[in-house]
Amino acid sequence: MQNESADGGTADATIAPTRPTPKKRVFDLAWPVIGESFLETMLMVVDTWMVAQLSTAAIAGVGASVQVMFFIIAALSALGVGSSVLVAQAFGARKLAEAARLARQSIVWSILISVPLAVTGYFLAGPIIGLFGTEADVARIGEEYLQVTMATVVVLVVLMIGGGALRGLGDSQTPMRVTALANVVNIFLTYGLIFGVAGLPALGAVGSAWGTFLSRLLAATLLLVVMWRGRQGVAIAGRNNWLPEVKVASSILRIGVPAALEQLLTAAAFTLMTVIVAGLGTAALASHRIAFNVLSLSFLPGFGFGIAATALVGQSVGAREPGEGSEAAAIATRWSATWMGVMGVVSFILAEPIIRLFSQDPAVIREGVAAVQVVALAQPFWAVLFVQSGAMRGLGNTGFPLRANAGGLWSTMLIAWVAVTFFNGGIAQVWGVFLITSPIMAVVLWRRFKREVTEWTAEVEGDPLPVAQPEAVSVP
Repeated sequence: MQNESADGGTADATIAPTRPTPKKRVFDLAWPVIGESFLETMLMVVDTWMVAQLSTAAIAGVGASVQVMFFIIAALSALGVGSSVLVAQAFGARKLAEAARLARQSIVWSILISVPLAVTGYFLAGPIIGLFGTEADVARIGEEYLQVTMATVVVLVVLMIGGGALRGLGDSQTPMRVTALANVVNIFLTYGLIFGVAGLPALGAVGSAWGTFLSRLLAATLLLVVMWRGRQGVAIAGRNNWLPEVKVASSILRIGVPAALEQLLTAAAFTLMTVIVAGLGTAALASHRIAFNVLSLSFLPGFGFGIAATALVGQSVGAREPGEGSEAAAIATRWSATWMGVMGVVSFILAEPIIRLFSQDPAVIREGVAAVQVVALAQPFWAVLFVQSGAMRGLGNTGFPLRANAGGLWSTMLIAWVAVTFFNGGIAQVWGVFLITSPIMAVVLWRRFKREVTEWTAEVEGDPLPVAQPEAVSVP
């Protein structure tokens, strides 16, 4: 058997290198993603704290801009997901030249899409912030902040693309290290640019946006240097494949757009959930915010192992080894359920001390404890649906996770609204609906992945020659 080398030739593969065990491959991919997500979460916390030292208007203006950016990032995540899956499938097939071509094209299209978006966003920043109906000083801060952060879109998309491509090659440590360095730089830059320290200009709230832009520019540059030099025999160095290829963009978006739509619908569903809870009063809304913070941290293992499943299942598609993909997904599911289950037990037991870290209001504590304990009980089910969704994306099927997850979330919001509106439900009932819907979503995703792997296995065993793969799991 011969494998394709990065320059398009072939390499003798009769002596295969020793491969790590499946458990090690899953864990080695997952833990850096968990660490990277944690760093990004803490970065937002630190930035928010520094801006909050300025004024209430500053934190409100920045908050409006961040909400806009949240939806933009969710939409652009299509590029990162599509790139990661396609590169993983090509790498699994040992088509290294193809993987390099896909990585180059992903970067080209990220620039072609993000630059016009950034320019448009810059000029429309004022009208966009105006939609929030804020006071004049808040709107002014929000507009200035959004104009700078729209420039961040370009480097942010490159980070998504670069990180996704490297994870597709099995390297999740490089994106984590780059993110860690960028976060450290961001803290010093942001503090200096907000308050005018160490000879830097005092820019106020917009200094936070400039600090984030410059630190992410550094991170994107470092990631491109790594990709230029290459990982796992795949490098973007060279003159070929830099002209835009519509076919590659189409393949990336075919996989990525459903994933991006899923992110947008998820964000909209949780926004609606906040609106529902807001009708219960200030104490309930504060409790909801605290429960959501706990939830965001407890989700990190699920995100990490879900991304690992996407990369490893994608590689197994390229290698035409359904057994490897199925085993990787099973291991990732067990790890995710164990970690999130433990976090659920801890947060259930320590619910009251956790709430007291944020508030001493008796009403907030009472409502918050109920919300956190319900969230804790749902952890194992969310662990399963995160990983099974990731495994499905590795197969190239992003449409089914979109339907299952978005449908499940919006059904949850509908039931929660009915519980509050017609049955006098409280915040515990709102979050408690997830105890009904999340097990159903988890089972539906698990059964669908199992079915697709079974069909894929039958096809591979029936036709052992390397012919074209099924549409849902094809490598362009």
